[in-house]
Amino acid sequence: MTKTKALPKNLSFEKALERLQEIVAELEDPEKGLEASLELFEEGVALSRFCRSRIDEIQKRVDVVLKETPEGLVTGPLDEEDEDDDEDASR
Repeated sequence: MTKTKALPKNLSFEKALERLQEIVAELEDPEKGLEASLELFEEGVALSRFCRSRIDEIQKRVDVVLKETPEGLVTGPLDEEDEDDDEDASR
């Protein structure tokens, strides 16, 4: 079993996504060997998990976006806002 390389501490979401795209392109190379492909795959999985965690963090921050209502400003998850908009549209 190969050991997965640690991701850089200062890795940004954009750089991780860019590297993921490079990995996909490299994995499409039919000349790539099995071991090299496995290492790329493992790096891709680590990058994918990193990107997913960043998206989850951002989603939590977005969920507390201020929303203006007739009663004033309130906070709430965006999903509730979407549901309210859907209900208003159906009336």
